[in-house]
Amino acid sequence: MHRSGIRTLMELAMRDPQAIRLEIGEPDATTPAHVVAAASRDAAAGHTAYTSSTGEPELRAALAEKVSRVNGLTVTPDQIVVSHGAMHGLAMAINALAGPGEQILLPDPEFPNWRMAAVAAGVEVGTYPARAENGFVPTLADIEASITPATRIIVVCSPNNPTGAMYPAELLAGVVELARRHDLWVFSDECYEAITFGAPHVSPATFDTDDRVVTFFSFSKTYAMTGWRIGYAVSRNEQVIDLLGQVAEATVACPSSVGQRAALAAVTGPQDEVAAAVDSYRERRDAAVELLTTRGIGCVRPEGAFYLMVDVSAATTDSEAFALRLLDERHVSVSPGSAFGPGGEGMVRVSLASERSALLAGLDRLADLIVTWSDVTVPDADLAPGAGPDLAPATA
Repeated sequence: MHRSGIRTLMELAMRDPQAIRLEIGEPDATTPAHVVAAASRDAAAGHTAYTSSTGEPELRAALAEKVSRVNGLTVTPDQIVVSHGAMHGLAMAINALAGPGEQILLPDPEFPNWRMAAVAAGVEVGTYPARAENGFVPTLADIEASITPATRIIVVCSPNNPTGAMYPAELLAGVVELARRHDLWVFSDECYEAITFGAPHVSPATFDTDDRVVTFFSFSKTYAMTGWRIGYAVSRNEQVIDLLGQVAEATVACPSSVGQRAALAAVTGPQDEVAAAVDSYRERRDAAVELLTTRGIGCVRPEGAFYLMVDVSAATTDSEAFALRLLDERHVSVSPGSAFGPGGEGMVRVSLASERSALLAGLDRLADLIVTWSDVTVPDADLAPGAGPDLAPATA
């Protein structure tokens, strides 16, 4: 299992007190006050014991109502499994529905944790291209061409991490039909469902007629609850829900009871702060794209999520070398595109969820490095930024 390049840069940046942190998908807002207050009250009242492995009934009922109202999926509380973050839900589903000798198909660029979870389960990993020239939106033909006899699962992610691409309804409907013809599961990562900039978010499960789509949601990004570690999986397949419950019991016993009470307050309480955050991300996206355009640097304008893929190939096609040098010399941390697979190479991912002035200052420094790039000896990744040897000129 290869370590995520995102975490490599994150841990180096944590050792640099001057670093502008643009590498991690961490909202700069704090968890809404009413959520924290509700969780505190519930904890004081004794809601700190084990819950069902599939989650508290009250929370599952509230999530079923939300999914029906917001995502257009008519489900019951028994068709929802609360997980220890959305990634835990997806990892459980891989373990439940695929095994050694079978394959999962990921979009390239990919979120690296998907691959890590598959490798941990002994599942082979294949990819289908999502090309920058098409706004990182894949084509149905490319997805079908990537299917092999071993393929068991297709993963889609819209709004997409790392690219911010929004998949149109006709593509998602086509993926579900493709999965039906090849008898595959569809895993839909919808962690950024609430963060869209005009294009509508569509759940592929709305096109599912034979219960082969499993959908994964998160509280982390929508409600700035990354550390609370609460997500949920939705499936109308009774066997899938049963298997997820068993894997949950084997891995975490149950999700955090305190986190679940916080999630209940978030999903049933006021949503004003969610809307305000999305407006802020949209404004930051526009400002970031304008700055880069003014500096003559290419990027792919995202339609959702809060990431921006920036082209650094004018300096080097080695995105990891670029990210390491940017942190060492300019004290700006970004995620190298190579962390997301071959389709991300020559680019870096920037988080738009960072504080606005820091975001724009960091992008200015990034642009400066592209302009002044020269021969360089890349610092050892094991060294703290600035702690390595003096950098010598290097090849563009």
